[in-house]
Amino acid sequence: MTNVILVVEDRRDWAAYYPARHLMSAREYLDSTTSFPSGRVQVINLCRNYRYLSPGYYCSLLAEARGHRVLPSVRTVNDLSRKALYGLHFESFDAALDKAMKKHRQDGERLSLKVFFGQTEHAGLAELARQIFDQLPAPILQLELRRRDSWTVESVRPLGLHQLKGKEEDAFATALEAFNARVWRKVGSRRKFRYDLAMLVNPDEALPPSDSKALRLFTRAGAELGINVETVGREDYPRLAEYDALFIRETTALDHHTYQFARKAEQEGMVVMDDPGSILRCTNKIYFAELMQANKVPVPKTRFLFRDGQHDVQAMVEDLGLPVVLKIPDGSFSRGITKADSAEALETALGEYFRQSAVVLAQEFMYTDYDWRIGVLNNRPLFACQYFMSKGHWQIYNHKGGKTVSGNARTVPIQEVPAKVLRTALKAARLMGNGLYGVDMKQSGERVVVVEVNDNPNVDAGVEDAWLGVDLYRQIMLEFLRRMEARRLGLPA
Repeated sequence: MTNVILVVEDRRDWAAYYPARHLMSAREYLDSTTSFPSGRVQVINLCRNYRYLSPGYYCSLLAEARGHRVLPSVRTVNDLSRKALYGLHFESFDAALDKAMKKHRQDGERLSLKVFFGQTEHAGLAELARQIFDQLPAPILQLELRRRDSWTVESVRPLGLHQLKGKEEDAFATALEAFNARVWRKVGSRRKFRYDLAMLVNPDEALPPSDSKALRLFTRAGAELGINVETVGREDYPRLAEYDALFIRETTALDHHTYQFARKAEQEGMVVMDDPGSILRCTNKIYFAELMQANKVPVPKTRFLFRDGQHDVQAMVEDLGLPVVLKIPDGSFSRGITKADSAEALETALGEYFRQSAVVLAQEFMYTDYDWRIGVLNNRPLFACQYFMSKGHWQIYNHKGGKTVSGNARTVPIQEVPAKVLRTALKAARLMGNGLYGVDMKQSGERVVVVEVNDNPNVDAGVEDAWLGVDLYRQIMLEFLRRMEARRLGLPA
């Protein structure tokens, strides 16, 4: 289990709250002779300030040296020390802030806002507070907001526990309790497990990588191997370091919290799938196409088109043939893809896509009844599926009338996959890393091309597991176990 240590500069700073089991003064925590609880330790540093060389600064510094997980981290402390550093975090928040303030018709030109563990009692700014805490995780933050032409975050600074009064103390206590609600769990709920794995999901996602039954099977397979698998959501980002591993079962994107989760997990030394590098390499079709072609992995004939460039549509048609498939770099689940059946349709579609992206991919159209999907785990084939096109449509997914319809699927034994398909899939996956991938390919006669590599491929009950059954989930959990054991022993994963 994770033991939580609350560190205060002076024990009297905690006088307004209930007694805590592991409450230490900064001097007690910094003392090299102090004994700490065994197992994982989460330190919540509530010192009066974190200025360089102050007791608060040293508590965060030594916590990291001791292998304790600490809030705030030294990196956050340093970021908060200068506006030139922390100001970079807020540039993307100003638009959201201004919109929220206008919606709630905030009067005046200034507003002070306290954020406790990512929570605020100010109506309408809860999402902004959470985003700020994601970027600068510290127990108590004071924000100064100012309106000129629009609302902006003028400054942010950490506060000490001793600076809170009255209702602020109640708000802090409530936020702390919520933050630790799942950290301070009973010993018995975890004592039979060797490792803890966070499985990131979004229950509201329309097309998640795994359905609810598959998620339960992952949890069951982990438990059988001594891994406590817990589903977590976006709101659990601050306590991610509590776990030994992260398994992302939510559609990923670079400008998305899934990438932030992967980055944080990697920085914390956790085992993570999808790792940030895989997300980076797989989610952008421009990068993918260039990487495959540079390494002589066959892909459909492809051209990169730039918004400010000159486009000879007729030459493009002569080169790629008709129809032409256009793609924006970060589309997924058949979204952001158009098939142009004529030069006129191609020119119109290009105009629409260039309003969304500075670069567009144009590819030859290669019709097949189905696409191959080869699941690859640590450079070994795991499963093989044939995904058939949606009825009356040229893609697997048909987004029509606000509804999404997909074609049928058939899972086949790995030994029945054509050797050329398997070789090509493994070569493509190896360029992405050593994680879990789904390599999508088209086969026409002897020609095999890679369409894309997915960094978090679908694993749904009754589809991808149709051949291996529960062993599919067990093999993935075994890979997590192998990597966590390697990390524990200091060996390469």
